[in-house]
Amino acid sequence: MKQDQNTAMDPRWLAVLARDPAADEQFVYAVRTTGVYCRPSCPSRRAKPENVAFFVSPDKAEAAGFRPCLRCHPRGQSLAQANAALIAAACRMIETAEEAPSTGDLARRIGLSHFHFHRQFKAVTGMTPRAYAVAFRAGRVRKALDDEASVTAAIHRAGYSSNSRFYETSDRIIGMTPQTYRKGGHDAEIRFALAQTALGAILVASTEKGVCAISLGDAPEPLLQELQDRFPNAKMIGADAEYEALIARVVAFVENPAIGIDLPLDIRGTAFQQRVWQALRDLPVGETVSYAELASKIGDPKAVRAVAGACAANKIAVAIPCHRVVRTDGSLSGYRWGIARKAELLRREAKG
Repeated sequence: MKQDQNTAMDPRWLAVLARDPAADEQFVYAVRTTGVYCRPSCPSRRAKPENVAFFVSPDKAEAAGFRPCLRCHPRGQSLAQANAALIAAACRMIETAEEAPSTGDLARRIGLSHFHFHRQFKAVTGMTPRAYAVAFRAGRVRKALDDEASVTAAIHRAGYSSNSRFYETSDRIIGMTPQTYRKGGHDAEIRFALAQTALGAILVASTEKGVCAISLGDAPEPLLQELQDRFPNAKMIGADAEYEALIARVVAFVENPAIGIDLPLDIRGTAFQQRVWQALRDLPVGETVSYAELASKIGDPKAVRAVAGACAANKIAVAIPCHRVVRTDGSLSGYRWGIARKAELLRREAKG
């Protein structure tokens, strides 16, 4: 009875009950009545808790006399890991191709049906294959525009065979023409509004595509200065009544996260950063995730530092909730808008 109670209270048992794939790299569990050990996500019928033992690795389980499950193969890749590896390979194909391959071509090359590949790709990356290709090329275009002496050279360096093909999609890819981008947003219009919240000053700014910045700070002036530094030549338009309604929604969410928020966003980042940001947007209010868990969620478990960098590069507070990322031990790490604000946002979400 005591063993049953101890197991039922063990957080590892909760992971087994939830068949949590995120726990697969942390431990295995063995069933005394069958002599078999499994990964936590195993779909087999659940054992009684009094018959379960936990081990830190397959080696430890086998040393104790248990044999591996033939259904979940705890010594090999899990289904989720295998799918993530295939999708990672598809991402590399997109990144190295001169012309973005079609979804059907990618599916054939990695051996999946068109439907299954499309579904798995979106599940792992948070984006469709086409959206991933656009985001990746957008990152190359921005870097090339920053580095090259001419727009034409930048376009060709980014992988476009002709200027006309790029200009057909330039607004969708970088949010403006390349000349406007290189001029720091010259002729672009950015609407903005400032307000006060319980966490201090807040700035919300938008292009025609959607919200491009949500910033928090001690005073409004530095927030506006930072926005102007990002787009030094853009036309800044102060809030009208319609835009005041938008910032009111953001302020209401900051004050009461339980109400949720869904805004059109103008997200500008690399394909990898957009994968991380989409995974963050998929997190429920009140839930936190470690950098390692977030890396696993996007199918790249070794990219923990890159995930941390993507969180640090996020310029849209609360709507892309990088405040929900914590260290593995649950402690708080860096936050662009201050650790105290991060702690308060998490406290409010937990309370709601």
